[in-house]
Amino acid sequence: MAKGLNLSSNSSLKPDFRLSSPKTWFRTAIAIDSTTTLSRRHIYILPTRFGWLFGVLLIGLLTGSINYSISLGFAITFLLAGLGLITMLYTWRNLANLKIEAKRATPVFAGEQAIFELNVIDESNRARYSIFAMFADQEPDIQDVPALGESKFRLSLSSQKRGWLKAPRITFSTEFPVSLFHVWAYAETENQCLIYPNPSLRSQILPSADSDGATGQLLTTQGDDDFAGHRNYQFGDSPKRVDWKASSREQGLLVKQFQGEASSTLWLDFNATTGNNIELRISQLTRWVVDADAQHLKYGLRLPQLSIQPSSGDTHYHQCLTALALM
Repeated sequence: MAKGLNLSSNSSLKPDFRLSSPKTWFRTAIAIDSTTTLSRRHIYILPTRFGWLFGVLLIGLLTGSINYSISLGFAITFLLAGLGLITMLYTWRNLANLKIEAKRATPVFAGEQAIFELNVIDESNRARYSIFAMFADQEPDIQDVPALGESKFRLSLSSQKRGWLKAPRITFSTEFPVSLFHVWAYAETENQCLIYPNPSLRSQILPSADSDGATGQLLTTQGDDDFAGHRNYQFGDSPKRVDWKASSREQGLLVKQFQGEASSTLWLDFNATTGNNIELRISQLTRWVVDADAQHLKYGLRLPQLSIQPSSGDTHYHQCLTALALM
């Protein structure tokens, strides 16, 4: 009761009987060494609406049996009551002592759905059926957990802004086997998902190696100067390299690429972005990183407190996006 009420310690004042948040009324299983266990102290049980209806039915049967002295009525009443008690036990056991292991979440861009993966493990040598797992106000994931095995749950959560998104409290519940009782428990994990900044519109032109803030040196490669394909036009490209015939097909300006020609190293500089809103400037840099990676360019990133040397590939791509997300 003391946890549910905030009582003033000053006797000269009137007692403050404000109720605390309902979230604090229930025990929550806390992660220890990245593993959370739903012990008996964390599990709650209440009848469902079918359970209340079942209880009213038993009261009616018992009342009728007493009034009319029907032996068969007593037998049926106590039989059903016993089955109800057994059902309550089995529903509780279906959730008790499950272990939850949080897996590393894959980074996503702001505005996308962050996916948190959980491994739910049984170590009691009994199968668990119809286990629900969900974040508050989100769609649940429903899985069966085999005896001495594990099942993977995938919970989604919408992301709003860049940075780390911590997984909120998770509700595990079940009504197996006959939905007379609802058993639930709350658990918290140490799982976090890195949210990359949302890239700006594609109208943002990727800077060329000759523009301010994106200067770079030419890197020569060996080859026979054979035609290798097209890439999108970038500001500063020579008009002689524009494939006007291919561009006339309404696919945008395309520039010819040749094997063995010099390729430039881009520096994507925070100071080269425009505007007074820092989030918009980070969004513009994110767009440049995404476009440079899509075009297989070698690029570096300069931020006010960090500089990442030019490179390419998935590792470099995620390194740059991580720096922008945590800027």
